[in-house]
Amino acid sequence: MEFVMTADGVAWDYGSISTLLGALQARKISASELLEHTIARIEALDGRINAVIVRDFDRARDAARVADAALERGERQPLLGIPVTLKEPFNVAGLPTTWGFPHFRDFQPAEDALVVSRLKAAGAVIIGKTNIPIGLRDFQSYNEIYGTTNNPWDLRRSPGGSSGGSGAALAAGFGPLSIGSDIGGSIRVPAHFCGVFGHKPSLGLVPLRGYSLPPAPPVPGQGDLAVVGPMTRTASDLALSLDVIAGPDETREGIGYRLELPAPRHDNLRDFRILVIDTHPLMPTGDAVRSAIGRLADRLDRSGARVARASTSLPDLADSARLYMKLLNGARSPRLTPAALAEAQEVAAALVPNDRSLQAERARGWGMLHREWLATDAARLQLQRRWQLLFREFDAVIYPCAAVPAFPQDQSEPFDARQLDIDGKHYNYADACFIWADPASTCGLPATAVPIERTPSGLPIGVQIIGPYLEDHTTIALAALIEREFGGFVPPPGLPAMQSAR
Repeated sequence: MEFVMTADGVAWDYGSISTLLGALQARKISASELLEHTIARIEALDGRINAVIVRDFDRARDAARVADAALERGERQPLLGIPVTLKEPFNVAGLPTTWGFPHFRDFQPAEDALVVSRLKAAGAVIIGKTNIPIGLRDFQSYNEIYGTTNNPWDLRRSPGGSSGGSGAALAAGFGPLSIGSDIGGSIRVPAHFCGVFGHKPSLGLVPLRGYSLPPAPPVPGQGDLAVVGPMTRTASDLALSLDVIAGPDETREGIGYRLELPAPRHDNLRDFRILVIDTHPLMPTGDAVRSAIGRLADRLDRSGARVARASTSLPDLADSARLYMKLLNGARSPRLTPAALAEAQEVAAALVPNDRSLQAERARGWGMLHREWLATDAARLQLQRRWQLLFREFDAVIYPCAAVPAFPQDQSEPFDARQLDIDGKHYNYADACFIWADPASTCGLPATAVPIERTPSGLPIGVQIIGPYLEDHTTIALAALIEREFGGFVPPPGLPAMQSAR
């Protein structure tokens, strides 16, 4: 479902990339007019939402004029004239990159991140950056520099994190594409909370050069768990934008390798073999999310897809979650100060060996020695093998993005003391939030977040579709089929349409 037509014609607020490209190429609207319309919407509505916190409108106007000249010459590029936002940590020359840390507020990189360069080469008009939590550590998006981002569906609630500003910007109609990142559900949770689409690519599919904590130089490299990927309002836009930003870094693997992803496994719902998982052995799934997934499974079954609710091939989710928590904090440990690292190592040393709680595994991860990390990585390789075998039996796994829909803002400290309410019972906040990022993050698998319905109070509910490694087009294809059959993005109520650009 796509909201593209109004009494005045194309709805520039919520048009897809393909719809807007068609209008630009047919000269129904110019890139400059589309940009001004988007800027006007941000200026009118973002005061309450606070999603686009770094604005680059003057240079965007220059880029739009260049796009208009190219369109007049008949040029065709995948994103020519399309307004795009980026999550704050992506380097854009001349704009601040802070990761939400006040001591980096004056840092400005000298060159664009590789993903940004690829977007610009495809004709995108970069209009600004979206808000994040400090250090990308939270499922809310607030920091001392830029303040709090609110969910357009309910301003009292979180838009998710750490790509919460991107999710909120899309839901509010501030452009059709935003680029996020994901190590612990940071694309998938905001997509679920804000009712939009997001794709966590296979590990290593999109290069990370220029996505690094300041003031580190932009060197090629691959994260241990972290990926960057697109967030949009349609599944087809995920596929289009992923094709723009994916592929090996030309200064590293790209010297000898080229990208050639496999086509989707199927084109019709009835051909898909889908495993639906709505529970976890270590954490409950809230009734709103579990019931919505159940209804989706029933609809898929009636549509002819082969749907299973259990499989003996499914890896042990409890062991997988423990492994993930350890790897997650191991991957984040370079951000620790020497004093914080020493404290973390003391905490880990005091743990009894049989304490396998998620908090304990995170504590062990902070101070791992390299030899311990190698043993943990070997366990991950075994887990990856088990998922590979599962995907001989199934084409995709449908899994919650989070236990609950968007929850109320909670900026209480310390972070580790927070609790999350799941159907009236309280659980450790970090456990309850991070657990759903596994297994896609742990094993580097692609995962596409797709909105499926809304709660009785109107909050969005989404799911993640997990697929085989490097079969990203399979998970996006299934998301597109679900979108076509059962709906997709709808605009939040209470956000007015802006006056036509013409």
